[in-house]
Amino acid sequence: MKKSLLALILGSSVALAACGGGNDAAKDTEEAVDEVEQNTEEAVDEATPKEDAGDTTTAAAGEEVYKQSCISCHGGNLEGGFGPALDKVGAKYSKDEILDILANGKGQMPAKVVEGENAEAVASWLAEKK
Repeated sequence: MKKSLLALILGSSVALAACGGGNDAAKDTEEAVDEVEQNTEEAVDEATPKEDAGDTTTAAAGEEVYKQSCISCHGGNLEGGFGPALDKVGAKYSKDEILDILANGKGQMPAKVVEGENAEAVASWLAEKK
């Protein structure tokens, strides 16, 4: 997601820079590009879980990833739907077991729907659901 956002912003920046005609327009475009790049970096920093921020950031990040990647099958309130209910998944599986399911899939769930830091965040958040 970070890479997609950054690519979109940089692509827009290049397009804006190519449109410049005179020096004043070029300066305005450069300033706009700089502002877009700065805002992008800030957005990526805000979206990246901070290690020293503790469980609150991890939980918030896990919930956000769930909303983006899991809600369509497991429901808005973890109640299930196409996929099983996850409202008490932490009572059944540990964080490591949840990570294994995310990595390798289980039943109808495909493998690697969520990976990397996102998988860690979701697994931590779901492991708390007891």
